[in-house]
Amino acid sequence: MELTPNLDGRTALVTGSATRVGRELLLTLAACGADVIVHYRTSEDAAEATAEEAREYGVDATTVAGDVTDPDAVDALFGDAESALGTVDILVNNVGNFDPRHWSEIEWSAWRDAVESTFYGTVLCSRRALEGMREQGWGRIVNIGFADSDRMHAHPVNFPYFVGKTGVVMFTRMLGADTQDDGVTVNAVSPFAVENTVSDVSSFPRGRAASFEEVAAPMLFFLGDHAGYISGENVAVDGGRLPER
Repeated sequence: MELTPNLDGRTALVTGSATRVGRELLLTLAACGADVIVHYRTSEDAAEATAEEAREYGVDATTVAGDVTDPDAVDALFGDAESALGTVDILVNNVGNFDPRHWSEIEWSAWRDAVESTFYGTVLCSRRALEGMREQGWGRIVNIGFADSDRMHAHPVNFPYFVGKTGVVMFTRMLGADTQDDGVTVNAVSPFAVENTVSDVSSFPRGRAASFEEVAAPMLFFLGDHAGYISGENVAVDGGRLPER
């Protein structure tokens, strides 16, 4: 069984894929043969650079802009994506803003931004993508969570982000059940910390953060035809971390 799926003929959209983790996930999909859609909100130059790099794999690539917390903007960005490359077969919901301050110090606008970008953005993009996936009888949605999202993580720092990611994991479970007759699977990949972190990783599991490749590995598994009966699941990429230790 091949871990790396053949995605020739598939079109993938990764939200927040101009930079950082989203960029690496998108380029991984391009390397597997998928035509790719680079989504951004403000990082136009970076998005264009990512699309250009994706084309080096011999696939088609385009960019779309939009606020994933705005239903009209989501509809418009999917419309642009479909006009350029057709139905979105694969959606990776990666957008999620965080605020590493104590919950009591975070102004309400920042609270809303963290929760809405992380949770509402996932819901809105999934709902829009499902239109085409259900019509064609095939689709894959992979949501990016957080490693402790299924454990009711309640740390007072960065708390709005954790709330949003907990909602993402619950939504993943619900949508996995709701799409079981549609040829669609919905799963989550939940890293603890990834190699681009600026934190001191010496106390992290195994003394390091996860590599981009390690975060991409379960995503690729979920996208393969061999995983067509697996849906509503969440894989933590955390090195075996126990938050209670």
